[in-house]
Amino acid sequence: MYEMKLAHAPNLKTVLMVEKVLAGMKQSVISIAELKRMLPKQVNHNTLMVILEYLEASNKIAVSLKGITWIQNTNPNLRKAISKGLEL
Repeated sequence: MYEMKLAHAPNLKTVLMVEKVLAGMKQSVISIAELKRMLPKQVNHNTLMVILEYLEASNKIAVSLKGITWIQNTNPNLRKAISKGLEL
């Protein structure tokens, strides 16, 4: 089996820090430069890119040309409506 070795592998504390900032941001879209300024600690750019790729793959964020948007929604009413197929 092939193993991918990352030069800048993030630790869980860093991933959670980035998640918290993105989930709590007041803007709907944020650039990578703005995200870096909002983080309480400096994060290596390549490490941040790995974290953003992970968050996008796990459907927590959407990355577009305009920037990054938090899309994860844990509202139980929304989940219930989606599971029942209720049209809004």
